[in-house]
Amino acid sequence: MYKFYKLFDRSSFRQPTTADELYPIQLKDVHKYYDSGGIQTPALRGLNLRIDHGDFLAVMGPSGCGKTTLLNMLGLIDVPSSGSIYWGQQPAPATEKGRTTLRRDYIGMVFQQFNLVEELNVYENIMLPLRYKKQKATFDPAELKEWMQRLRLWHRRHAYPYELSGGQQQKVALLRALASRPSLLLADEPTGNLDSTESVQVMQLMQELHRAQRLTIVMVTHAEQWAHYTQRIVYMLDGKIIGEKQT
Repeated sequence: MYKFYKLFDRSSFRQPTTADELYPIQLKDVHKYYDSGGIQTPALRGLNLRIDHGDFLAVMGPSGCGKTTLLNMLGLIDVPSSGSIYWGQQPAPATEKGRTTLRRDYIGMVFQQFNLVEELNVYENIMLPLRYKKQKATFDPAELKEWMQRLRLWHRRHAYPYELSGGQQQKVALLRALASRPSLLLADEPTGNLDSTESVQVMQLMQELHRAQRLTIVMVTHAEQWAHYTQRIVYMLDGKIIGEKQT
């Protein structure tokens, strides 16, 4: 418990009122260990990273190098074993309530496991985050319809997850993350279950939203061809960032 309070100052975090106040997001000397049967397995080893408002960043590296753990840190799903995470000029919130509020109001996430609600149809799954979003007035149903048409989902809007292909489920998960107009989109292999045509459609949509709405995006991918839709590529190995380049 001592380590937890050492990493985060519980009383200092002030909930941001605008997206600009979230940035820069900085990870400083972040280490993460997972305990399994008394053995500590390192996932991140002294990772340093800065993300500015409007960045479009791809994270690449072999399986097991810490890419998903990095996204979980940025999404406030997990906390470091040591090191610090800053949002704006503040340490990340110490409490689960504070982290949940920040995720709800500012972060959209696309997981490799789509986590769709089986009892809800496509349109209801996409709309689900808006039940908890504080600023619901920012949502534009007409724009969502356009996104669904572009990704060939509009005709499937009344279908349930079990009636969809893996690729269709992946696109639903992406639109669910975008529907609440997040300031930060975290996407773990967003083209992983898509064919090349569908992948281009998804990457073009993300690129367009990045440019038009200054959406900040951090995307994990194994494919260099999709990474080149971004502004910069970070390369990871064994829990560390070993290189970076502009695209």
